[in-house]
Amino acid sequence: MYRAVTDSGQVIEGVYEANSEWEVLAMLRSNEYIPISIEYKEKENPIFPYFTKKITKRDLAVFCRQFYTMLNAGVTIVKCLNILEAQTENKVMRKATRTTLDDVQKGMTLSEAMRKHDTVFPNLLVNMVEAGEISGNLDIIMERMAMHYEKENKIENKIKGAMIYPIVLGVVSIAVVIFLLVAVMPTFINMFESSGVELPAPTRILLNISNSLQNQWYIYLASILVLVLGVGYFGRQESGRLFIDSLKLCMPVIKNTNIKVATSRFTRTLSTLLSSGIPLLQALDVVSKIVNNKFLSYKLENAKEEVRKGVLLSRAIKEIRTFPPMVDSMIKIGEESGSLDEVLCKSADFYDEEVETAVQQMTEILQPILVIIMALIVGFIVIAMALPMFDMVNAVHI
Repeated sequence: MYRAVTDSGQVIEGVYEANSEWEVLAMLRSNEYIPISIEYKEKENPIFPYFTKKITKRDLAVFCRQFYTMLNAGVTIVKCLNILEAQTENKVMRKATRTTLDDVQKGMTLSEAMRKHDTVFPNLLVNMVEAGEISGNLDIIMERMAMHYEKENKIENKIKGAMIYPIVLGVVSIAVVIFLLVAVMPTFINMFESSGVELPAPTRILLNISNSLQNQWYIYLASILVLVLGVGYFGRQESGRLFIDSLKLCMPVIKNTNIKVATSRFTRTLSTLLSSGIPLLQALDVVSKIVNNKFLSYKLENAKEEVRKGVLLSRAIKEIRTFPPMVDSMIKIGEESGSLDEVLCKSADFYDEEVETAVQQMTEILQPILVIIMALIVGFIVIAMALPMFDMVNAVHI
């Protein structure tokens, strides 16, 4: 995106796709435009946004850890960015680092340059970098952020690892049912039809499902595709995201895990911000945007407004009625002792362990539920195929 002045003095704005800033400048000069500003923006895929390479917590952790190591060794910010740009594996982050380096060399502060890439560098990281620049402790800030994202990455990996078995079990179950209906069931159809025995209701239902899967499979495929795309579109809307995220905090099986993950993220992030000198209201504003739950974000926004009016943070958090009771109690202790950041840090460590326990409990509940569902479905198929066989045997004896 660029802004420029024409030869007649008119200010124009536009978007130009290029591989570098120099190509944009060359285009502007060829049109006799005087450039005012050029802003880099990563090209997005509007049709398949999920196929775009995303920045993971691990990428951010490595970025901050390497940045801290070089700053602590006395390397300048420009040299740090130059080295990071050369060795970063993620292409999206590499481009953002390159543009950040160019902006810093032009006179921008590091936080200003990073803020232009909000899809790469989170608001939390940018605010922390800005605090580090003001206080002169950028290396310490980068170390804290490295630890922060390392813990976030650890929690995410635990959740993903715990969900592998239930997902695999669910996929295998669906594949087995489809195989029975499409490959096994047809072998019995001719036998049932030639026997002349009246088929029981379960068998007729199963035959209809089997026939539809074989002859109208494209309808099922299209329905699944429409459902997936519809849910994805609904989840990207404001109201849809709010509805889905509110369900995450009240559904029986996943409620406990989601609440503890949100609590861990809230306490750790707020502790990191406060310990770095970020004012409480600004810290709450940042935290409300990174809890990864729209419903909880609205609640935290309301809590921030209550704190702005003079209400204690512990009381405002208690009114949210989502976090465990221990959280507002610990915050109250921190307010009374003047060590809120330290108390929040200890709470975050506690809930990090609680997340691991909650994830394990969730998988222990999901696994037998999936096995029972699988057993009921397969059992229904077996019974539906066996019932007419018994009727055929009885007819032969008679």
